[in-house]
Amino acid sequence: MTRKGDLFSFARFLGVLVKEFIQMKRDRVTFGMMIGIPVMQLLLFGYAIDTDPHNLPTLVEVADESPVVRSLTAAMDTSDYFDFIGIVTSADEGEEALKDGTASVVLTVPPEFERDMIRGLTPEILLTVDASDPVAAGGAIGAMSGVVETAMAQSLTGPLAGAAATPAPFDLIVHRAFNAEQQTSTNIVPGLLAIILSMTMILITAVAIVRESEKGTMESLIATPVLAAEVMLGKILPYVFVGYVQTFVFLLAARALFDVPFSGSFLAFFAGFNLYIVVNLAIGFLVSTVARTQMQAMQLSFFTILPTVLLSGFMFPFAAMPGWAQALGTAIPATHFLRLVRKVMLKGAGFPEVASNMAAIAVILLVVVVVALRRYRQTLD
Repeated sequence: MTRKGDLFSFARFLGVLVKEFIQMKRDRVTFGMMIGIPVMQLLLFGYAIDTDPHNLPTLVEVADESPVVRSLTAAMDTSDYFDFIGIVTSADEGEEALKDGTASVVLTVPPEFERDMIRGLTPEILLTVDASDPVAAGGAIGAMSGVVETAMAQSLTGPLAGAAATPAPFDLIVHRAFNAEQQTSTNIVPGLLAIILSMTMILITAVAIVRESEKGTMESLIATPVLAAEVMLGKILPYVFVGYVQTFVFLLAARALFDVPFSGSFLAFFAGFNLYIVVNLAIGFLVSTVARTQMQAMQLSFFTILPTVLLSGFMFPFAAMPGWAQALGTAIPATHFLRLVRKVMLKGAGFPEVASNMAAIAVILLVVVVVALRRYRQTLD
């Protein structure tokens, strides 16, 4: 015991310092978080994040196979902003592709386009862009001016060379579908529900279960004849009610404060929302099987939240990410629920349009449950 007025002792300081390093070495989870989180942020922000999306899936509805139209579509295909994936034969087919997310852009060329252009009738080409993500839509729309100039330079030659020196002899009409005013809140607010549910469900579940282990009540539960699946369900289902309350408040606030529409099937939303809550609770249960303290549980929960925010398409366009980042994002439940919410709320989608998103969440849920149960059994042993 030191007395007041004692001089600073380097030996005592060194002893405390060594003790802390030893403690840090023993707490491998915390040490891993201190190294892993900065490295993850560096890699994601350095390589995966890009606000300039490219290769947007594009469909064409062409009723005129003229050289000018071929030059226009060729210029779009080589611009890196558009990736032609097929042809549609009607406006309804193109609208359905935009609604279910198959395409982000639909180019419509009317019949006898070149003839009307030569006659000086200024025909119109329609470019329909999914503006539920204003950033992705803005990049595609902005690229079209350069595309048109390139197409005109390639096609308006010979007798039509005079037209190339003037503004394009046709009008490009841009239709911003699902968010005509390009309001950022219309895109951000529906996606925010996915992030809020993920953050709270994983964190609450993981901390609650680890707290019982720290207090010793988990050992009493393990001593009872209760199966691992029964413990898992019994622990996570009460928090489903918390998710219900959060979602109800969120939907009311989204409508009242930001005027975000809800134009799709509520039953499709309800089914997907329940599935998403359960998968996040299962992830929280999995985190609890790794963490030994509440602090570790919070650290690991944050470690899962970081890629959820950055790789799901919530903050940055998913289409702008490199292939490896999109592959990682596809394994994140929030990516599919975010698409589901935007489809239902903004695009008026129903079960057929969101079936693929629900199936992806269900597959992730199955994998997480299997791993969590195996981890839980190992903790019992």
